[in-house]
Amino acid sequence: GGGGGGGGGGGGGVGAVVPHDYANVSVLHTNAMKLLPNFFAKGQLSKMFFLFPDPHFKRRVHRRRIITTPLLAEYAYTLRVGGLLYTISDVRELYEWMIDALDRCALFVRVADAECDADPLYHLIHRASEESAKVDREHGSKWAAVYRRVDGGGGGGT
Repeated sequence: GGGGGGGGGGGGGVGAVVPHDYANVSVLHTNAMKLLPNFFAKGQLSKMFFLFPDPHFKRRVHRRRIITTPLLAEYAYTLRVGGLLYTISDVRELYEWMIDALDRCALFVRVADAECDADPLYHLIHRASEESAKVDREHGSKWAAVYRRVDGGGGGGT
């Protein structure tokens, strides 16, 4: 077990950074690569966040990366048309991998920088997680992008 989530209390979690009366919010720690369609209906989600995922540096384990061509079809299934997919990494190679996969997928289009700048969640992903704070403490770099789910015109694949 681990990770206690909880509402309120100190500890510097996201709730401590941006207090708000949220409704209908859940956090689930599971293997999305295997189980995502079992938890969400088609088009149920309006936003998805991939924050500082494991880079899996070795080529033989790249298939374990959370953003891959086959998985983008799964994410597109659960993310409603018009929904947003947020990603951030402190590993440039992984960021470029994710951007390349998303750019090649007909079900997602990159959100323009001006729209990201106006999105409070875009700024929040840069500072409101333990991993983000760790990168800041180590004076590291962060690379982020946001993609919008679009209607792929029928095929359902990428």
